[in-house]
Amino acid sequence: MPPMTVQLDRRFHKEAAKGAGITPEELAQLPSKPGKSRVTVIDYSPEQVRVEEVKDLKAFLDGHRPEWTSVRWINVDGLEDVKVIAELAEKYQLHPLALEDLMHRPQRPKVDAYGGGPGELQARLCIIARMMRMQKDALRGEQVSIFLGHSTVLTFQEDDEGDVWDPIRQRLNSGGSRLRHHDASFLAYSLLDAIVDQCFPILEHYGDRLEELEARIFRRPAQRDLEAIHRLKREMLLVRRSMWPVREVINALTREQHECLSDQTRTYLRDVGDHATQIIDILETYREVAVGLSETYLTGISHRMNETIKVLTIITVVFTPVMVLSSVFGMNFSKFPWDWPYAFPAFGAAAVGLICLMLAWFSRRGWI
Repeated sequence: MPPMTVQLDRRFHKEAAKGAGITPEELAQLPSKPGKSRVTVIDYSPEQVRVEEVKDLKAFLDGHRPEWTSVRWINVDGLEDVKVIAELAEKYQLHPLALEDLMHRPQRPKVDAYGGGPGELQARLCIIARMMRMQKDALRGEQVSIFLGHSTVLTFQEDDEGDVWDPIRQRLNSGGSRLRHHDASFLAYSLLDAIVDQCFPILEHYGDRLEELEARIFRRPAQRDLEAIHRLKREMLLVRRSMWPVREVINALTREQHECLSDQTRTYLRDVGDHATQIIDILETYREVAVGLSETYLTGISHRMNETIKVLTIITVVFTPVMVLSSVFGMNFSKFPWDWPYAFPAFGAAAVGLICLMLAWFSRRGWI
């Protein structure tokens, strides 16, 4: 974690500890990195769409959305410019507890409902999720916060290194997209659906790596294979820890009776819950395969060691009688027992014959 982030987290926890949550005013007093957060806005309706990158946040907040807009999606990439977050939180009346969850990383995925009553803040659904994706064969995860209102969706991403929502942006730019004919809660559903479905390519990547490891281990196990297995198990555990609470979040949304969440959206969310369950089941299967590969690796190494000891033992046993004969006839005799010209060839023939006899006996017994 960079030093600036560590300092920010310490100041944030100090402010949050003073009361329940943190207000936009308190957040604005924390150290900030201007220009480190990128704000993009997509206004759309069934007839048209407008995409804008906000350069002047104050002018944007002082203005009004176009009259034709049915849904506005505000996305913030990067949380280091806390003043941007504070101004958006004040404009859209984000609850202090929700703002605390937004800034507290990592946060366990969850869903909370705020406001909506007389004299309270505007009604919002705060959804915390984990976005997983592969970058150069390395697993990367970040916290994503989604704030759902009646006609506005705000999303906050931990960094600005890309996301999995480009297909949704392309659908919004398409005139015949069904997404543009639905409300803001349907957009929130689509964002969650993209986060969950992104895990399927990750699982496919893990499946291919497990097959490669299995082939290598059966062919010739090596130390690097065991390290790769443990790395895979650790990454799959991270995905499971992220997806398990996400499934609970989706199940809670399907049961949630909230004014910002339509009945049609809850119907679609059930399908996302099924996908999350399927991902968790596949992860469990892959983890069992990884455990089996670990046992196969250890069995293969043990088998190789046993084969090596077996060969060395056979060599030792086969040459032991020859060494005994060599020791006997290598002694200083006053009179050599076989004092005749063919004594040495006869000794060599006897040694070779003894070796062949022992090898034949070992083979008959099934030892070699």
